[in-house]
Amino acid sequence: MELLQFKSRFPREVLLCRVGDFYEAVGFDACVLVEYAGLNPFGGLRTDSIPRAGCPVMNLRQTLDDLTRNGFSVCIVEEIQGPTQARTRKGRFISGHAHPGNPYVFGLAGVDHDVEFPDPMPVVGISRSAKGYCMISVLETMKTFSAEDGLTEEAIVTKLRTCHYHHLYLHTSLRHNSSGTCRWGEFGEGGLLWGECNGKTFEWFCGNPIEELLCKVRGIYGLDQETTFRNVTVSSNKRPQPLYLGTATQIGVLPTEGIPSLLKVLLPSNCVGLPALFIRDLLLNPPCYEIASSIQEACRLMSSVTCSIPEFTCVSAAKLVKLLESKEANHIELCRIKNVVDEIIHMSRNPELSAILHILLQPTWVATGLKVEYDVLVCGCGESGQETSSLEFIPDEFFENMESSWKGRVKRCHAEEAFAEVDSAAMALSIAVMEDFSPIVLRVKSLMNPFGGPKGEICYAREHGAVWFKGRRFVPAVWANTTGEEQIKQLRPATDSKGRKVGEEWFTTSKVEEALNRYHEASDNARAKVLNLLRGLSSDLQTKMNILVFSSILLVIANALFSHVSEGRRREWVFPEIYDLSPYWFDVAHGNATKNTVNLNSLFLLTGPNGGGKSSLLRSICAAALLGICGLMVPAESALIPNFDSIMLHMKAYDSPADGKSSFQIEMSEIRSIVNGSTARSLVLVDEICRGTETAKGTCIAGSIVETLDHIGCLGIVSTHLHGIFDLPLATRSTVYKAMGTEVVDGCTKPTWKLIDGICRESLAFETAEKEGIPEMIIKRAQELYLSVNATDAQAAVCATTFECTSSVSDQQLVEEVKSAVTIVCQRKLLDLFKKKSMPELAEVRCFSVGAREQPPPSTVGTSSIYVLIRPDRTLYIGQTDDLVGRLRAHRSKEDMQNAPIIYVIVPGKSVANQLETLLINQLPISGFRLVNKADGRHRNFGVA
Repeated sequence: MELLQFKSRFPREVLLCRVGDFYEAVGFDACVLVEYAGLNPFGGLRTDSIPRAGCPVMNLRQTLDDLTRNGFSVCIVEEIQGPTQARTRKGRFISGHAHPGNPYVFGLAGVDHDVEFPDPMPVVGISRSAKGYCMISVLETMKTFSAEDGLTEEAIVTKLRTCHYHHLYLHTSLRHNSSGTCRWGEFGEGGLLWGECNGKTFEWFCGNPIEELLCKVRGIYGLDQETTFRNVTVSSNKRPQPLYLGTATQIGVLPTEGIPSLLKVLLPSNCVGLPALFIRDLLLNPPCYEIASSIQEACRLMSSVTCSIPEFTCVSAAKLVKLLESKEANHIELCRIKNVVDEIIHMSRNPELSAILHILLQPTWVATGLKVEYDVLVCGCGESGQETSSLEFIPDEFFENMESSWKGRVKRCHAEEAFAEVDSAAMALSIAVMEDFSPIVLRVKSLMNPFGGPKGEICYAREHGAVWFKGRRFVPAVWANTTGEEQIKQLRPATDSKGRKVGEEWFTTSKVEEALNRYHEASDNARAKVLNLLRGLSSDLQTKMNILVFSSILLVIANALFSHVSEGRRREWVFPEIYDLSPYWFDVAHGNATKNTVNLNSLFLLTGPNGGGKSSLLRSICAAALLGICGLMVPAESALIPNFDSIMLHMKAYDSPADGKSSFQIEMSEIRSIVNGSTARSLVLVDEICRGTETAKGTCIAGSIVETLDHIGCLGIVSTHLHGIFDLPLATRSTVYKAMGTEVVDGCTKPTWKLIDGICRESLAFETAEKEGIPEMIIKRAQELYLSVNATDAQAAVCATTFECTSSVSDQQLVEEVKSAVTIVCQRKLLDLFKKKSMPELAEVRCFSVGAREQPPPSTVGTSSIYVLIRPDRTLYIGQTDDLVGRLRAHRSKEDMQNAPIIYVIVPGKSVANQLETLLINQLPISGFRLVNKADGRHRNFGVA
């Protein structure tokens, strides 16, 4: 009864409580029995398995993850430790609280593997004010909240679609919409949001939205009412509107079937996780002009850096906060924290990277809500350096399993006494095993025969954590008057922790058992000491929590932007200053895109044939504009992009049977939002307007919409197949007519995918239908019907005015010696080529090095280079490439090559690179360097010798 009352405070919650020797799970939707395996000294669970009806035994932590992943909150309740009298009521305490986005972490400080940490899931509240809709997000893990005000209905629906929230609350202000009805969603505005929330679980709340929602969060997670939350709200003043759902899906910011993904072309394929999420969120919520300018300035500098760059360790800020506050950061996480600190310091010490670091402070302030100055010092953590014990008479696996969970986590000097006691106990155990077991093993081996005689060996009993003598067909009683008789008499059957005999083959002695007990006690003490040190370090780092969170987010942003710049250079994109625009999903560098010049000074009314490129042009402009206002590179040869306050794209027409709405109703709802939300600083893109209704009236509605957008003064494009719109008396001021061009090839009209002035009345409908396999008889009959109706106007004129396409030394000494030798060889060769006029101008040789845990800068992307890889055995590998980043990644993916440094030289062209590669392969060995690919110098594909 007590548990049920406690449980009712937490919706969808499972309470795990120890009852006798078992844990019992009591909840609305689950009932689990958990096998009890003991409590750790810090009040958390130390259970390994959960037998469930019809299910195999599984890991407890995995079960907790499964429960939270399915939306449960799990409150772990433990009995209070200490002696209690029989039949007395046992006190309980909460040792942990797990929920989606905030996993159960107690006991993780001692594990030797990384923990998978989910993205934090906020509690979300939505309210309405005179400014528009407001979305409040509260992260219990980070103890932060943000309130985005002035949102449109479409923007807030997009945020709900892209946000995995733990609980959803709707404020009573939503019940009273602009239509005056108290039934939310009955008429007009609010219907889209109501349809989004109606199919989900939510609760109503009232009062001050922020204060009431924070109070709800404290109740949900059992927090004290005094618990404070930090406000990380970013001002929406002068900030572009978040993307509408239709816009986000139609340009591939959100995964949509059949739509090319914008994220996949913005970043290399290996850039995933936190950096990709940052870019996605940046596009969904474009920053203000100042932040976008900072991002673009940082990207420009990244594009031209020549020094090596860090690996950019990406650590989840929520994971960092959770583990440090719980004092459960293990050595792996602490080493990651140290890497974060080292990389920030590395950037600050390099002049090129320091300038980038200064610029990235501003975007990081916005992302974290923290104001951290440049010169703040960050503390690191200790490094490891101990090996597990290894003694002659004891299997190495025993020491590895006993000591791997704590040895190597901290420097020995911090726990010298505990480590020394383990070493002493291990030596005593080895001596006991040698004295008591070795004579018996030698005796058994001397009498072995090939016909199945007795066998004996010293073995590690993993299940019992012991080293025992294992004798097969060995009977101590019959081995009398032989060598080792004294030791054989001391043998006794081995027993488990409950005094039960393990088996007929396992034997031990009193001396070995005493030595084992001493070793286990010393090992447990050392482990506890190490865990205390790790938890103490977590406590110390909590004072630097804000700095660590800021640093981790800064490196995520740096990683995302460096990756974007590398991919942008490979694709030959530019920074915007709109000319020579290309579809973002085509790779211009490979020549598989048709480029267009778009000078968008007003509203375009666009016509063109089916498959002529209208939709591709709209998507390309939308993507380029969005990337530009976010400070990123754009798919163009050059670009001038205004600072739009909103970007709105409408393309698909679809119906919604659940809402009882036709495709035309859905389209009109979205057009209403576009018209109401657009200003003179908006970009509006509408594809095939009014396609879902009767032609005559649809044409008139389309014309009226074009007039309205023209009067607003926004920039944009409205494409249509409703050619009757040009016969309407439209009262427009600046709208111009544009078309997608066509040309006649071998008597057939084909699209050119080029933007031209004028009107295109050719739809190529018959050709498109035939291409898609419509039977010929249907096509012919359609042509007859068309000619019968349009005999006098079968051939519409197409204006074809086009625009041109603007469309035994130390490692460091070895590196310096190799750089010197490479520079001399290359400079001589380039001078010789210049004299022979094989080169238009003499190129200067600049030799750069990339150290361990560093990578080449984006400026190497798409350029020819030769490189020298220094292997761990100090031999050299010489190669040439046009993709230095990818080549180095391939080399370092091999065993023992993770930290191999390289030296590289940028050269003018692949032909020169081939010649220099062969020359270096043949000449560096003469200077005393050892090569692993010396034979390549004679290969017919490697330049000339």
